[in-house]
Amino acid sequence: MSAPSADATESLDVALVKAGRTKIRYPARLLHDDGNHLAVRAPWAAPGVRDFGFVRFEPGDVFVEHYWRDRWYAIKEVYAGDGTLKGWYCDVTRPAVRAGAVLTVEDLDLDLWVSADRGTVLRLDEDEFAESGLAAADPAAAAAAVRALDELEALARGAGFELTSSATG
Repeated sequence: MSAPSADATESLDVALVKAGRTKIRYPARLLHDDGNHLAVRAPWAAPGVRDFGFVRFEPGDVFVEHYWRDRWYAIKEVYAGDGTLKGWYCDVTRPAVRAGAVLTVEDLDLDLWVSADRGTVLRLDEDEFAESGLAAADPAAAAAAVRALDELEALARGAGFELTSSATG
């Protein structure tokens, strides 16, 4: 049974877990929850600027984050403070779990960056993934993670990748 669409004023915390520990937890506004796909809006939650070389995340940036209960990834639309789309940062994760006002997502190291013009598509952190030991500890999850990264890259290079939601809404 699907949950009704979210009340635009409903808030929740997003908890990003990695290797059994909470990496970051931040408040977000729930935009949508249909029982499978959840979308939230949140400001850049880390302190200061994070410069990856191909994109900078900084105070004022807004993320519209898409999570699924049946997919092994999350897609985050990244907007500058002026509303300009910077691109999409995609995390390979276990399927999202929502318990009340907490959305928990387990990060599996693999990431994908797609620039706003879709001219740059970068697979990230494959070395971290290899070093994580997931392939030995949970081969099925490791295989699902690799498939998810491949799927994200195919989506980014093909049609239908845009999920654009209003970053100001």
